[in-house]
Amino acid sequence: MKIQIRRAIPTIACAAAIAAMPALADDEIKVVKGQISDYYIPVVKEHIITGKVTDDTGRPIEGATVMFFASPIHCNTDADGSFSLKATDADSMLYVHYPGMVLENHPVGADYTDVTVTLRPADAPRLFLPRRKAVATEWYDADNYAPATYCNPMNISYNFEPYNNNSRAGGSFRSSADPMALMYGDETFLFSTNQDGFHFSKNLTDWEFARASFKRRPADDDQCAPAAFVSGDTLFYTGSTYEGLPVWYSTDPKSGKFRRATDRNVLPSWDPCLFLDDDGKLYLYYGSSNEYPLKGVQLSREDFYPESRIVDVMALHPDEHGWERFGMNNDDETTLPPFTEGAYMNKHNGRYYLQYGAPGTEFKVYADGVYVADNPLGPFTYQKHNPMSYKPGGFVQGSGHGGTFEDAAGNWWHVSTCMLSLKYKFERRIGLYPVGFDSDGIMYSTAAFGDYPNFNATNTTARPEERFAGWMLLSKGKPVQVSSTDSVFSPAAITDENMRTFWAARTAGPDEWVVLDLEKPADVRALQINYYDYNTTQHDRADDLYHQYRIYASDNGSDWTLVVDKSDNDKDVPHDYIELRKPLRTRYLKLENLHMPSGQFCLSGFRVFGLDPDAADPAAVKGLKVNRDKADPRNAMISWQAVPGAYGYNIYYGIAPDKLYNAITVYDALDYDMRGLDRDTPYYFAIEALGEGGVSPRSKTVK
Repeated sequence: MKIQIRRAIPTIACAAAIAAMPALADDEIKVVKGQISDYYIPVVKEHIITGKVTDDTGRPIEGATVMFFASPIHCNTDADGSFSLKATDADSMLYVHYPGMVLENHPVGADYTDVTVTLRPADAPRLFLPRRKAVATEWYDADNYAPATYCNPMNISYNFEPYNNNSRAGGSFRSSADPMALMYGDETFLFSTNQDGFHFSKNLTDWEFARASFKRRPADDDQCAPAAFVSGDTLFYTGSTYEGLPVWYSTDPKSGKFRRATDRNVLPSWDPCLFLDDDGKLYLYYGSSNEYPLKGVQLSREDFYPESRIVDVMALHPDEHGWERFGMNNDDETTLPPFTEGAYMNKHNGRYYLQYGAPGTEFKVYADGVYVADNPLGPFTYQKHNPMSYKPGGFVQGSGHGGTFEDAAGNWWHVSTCMLSLKYKFERRIGLYPVGFDSDGIMYSTAAFGDYPNFNATNTTARPEERFAGWMLLSKGKPVQVSSTDSVFSPAAITDENMRTFWAARTAGPDEWVVLDLEKPADVRALQINYYDYNTTQHDRADDLYHQYRIYASDNGSDWTLVVDKSDNDKDVPHDYIELRKPLRTRYLKLENLHMPSGQFCLSGFRVFGLDPDAADPAAVKGLKVNRDKADPRNAMISWQAVPGAYGYNIYYGIAPDKLYNAITVYDALDYDMRGLDRDTPYYFAIEALGEGGVSPRSKTVK
């Protein structure tokens, strides 16, 4: 066996390659002094692999090319099919090619000699990516898709985290958070963390992406927790900073062309909110800390320099407000104090509503509260109904650090951060929830059916509660068959209504599939395909990311009818939502994978919505009990009796019988440990049962 030196790597031209090399001992590398630069050359062990290439009758093949995977080394076979090839310990796979034959992969090792490789005729068609027009069906037509509903989490092209310390330990993952939205012309612009741009939509269901990146280093997460406002035809935009960032502006933001209104923001404005009042004055609200309060200040419209005193506008009081406590269920008062961040400001009927996030983005109880004032810099008073945005239960959990906006038709909405936190604590999604202001000026949102189909911006409603489309969940806990499995989770994760569990197939190929059995025929109205990032290698944004698939329906599990064809889809749809054009009566649904953007075919949920035509609404829930902890009134144990045919329950609570604005969705349990109450506030509770035929009447209200 010889020692060979090969594959020289110059230190200047290939600095990235050097950084990616494993650490080598002094005797594993040789340094060669070049005329301009030094060359670091790995020292490798060399051996010879010999063998013969034949066809499937044993006849030698002359002129076949024998090569190694990911290597420039190759040779051709001679007249009797023989070959001899230099190899190193890193070369473990032979590739052998001859025209008209199937390309053969053959494993080899350091002691392999007289290897025989048999090539077979290429009589079977090779796999290739489909290139054909998708077929329109009576239920879905991609060219004429006009949905009236949407479903959380929002189906936007969540960017992959750059290759940085966040993603190195657990592998690559998608994430976005800290959203805010506004109207620019007749479109909604959505800004959020780590996107290299922004999303825009006219109906709040279909979103497109516009690049607007201000990244200076590859590992930067671009504009974290961005802030934006519109003045006339000009959009102003900035991000979180302790050291000072520019404020950019554009009159054509979708072009990606921005100029600087100022080179440097002088304040340490992390999690900023820029609020332009109707009198033309501009204000900045900012801060992110588990020690210091949020700040507010008036800014100059010319150079964004502070013009007023900087004032403390609010701070957390977890000793009084249970929902502000740290922990997955507001149950950790020892590890860290809770974080307050995500300031946001809205004005409605002359009053100022200052929103803030707490207690931590990695928890299901992540929420937004609100303080109210008559002046933009306060003094602010804690709103009795809090949190304003709250979703600790259901498929999508968490609803904090968000922003509220009014659409072109006068509907109010809140975009907020959803907890995922599997590969990393800052692995997150975004949710969209309707907002209202009641006759007493109380600002609230509703999340009772916050991850079910809701009417989008094409529908104007007087009350947020009226946005629920009325389609129930048909897939909860239903049996699933799959093509293959490569995951710590079983296929049951596809229908367990838990976004933090997933099933993965062994490959990303077009022969991977999922069959869902609804167990009886039902009227399907909408579908949601929730992908997850399993063995993905993508970092940051790329323009060739897209999902392709087909969905079939069957009454018997063997004869299939095409329902949704996305075989030529060119959009990245990690939480794809499909509203069907008309009800689909079926028992079985088959999802056939065609193409994944990166990694293996993997789902955290195949969710089906509609109604069981043979099922009545569940009966009203009985036995609702709320046992509030006398020693700590921030806590209460809630329990109730089971309802036949119910798959889940919505617990409503609020500060008055007619103000039960917050809701908690509970599956697979008949009790709930509530730790989000304010110490000195009386509360009222009610509950309803969820069934595949509809929703029960609400129970009697309990004080």
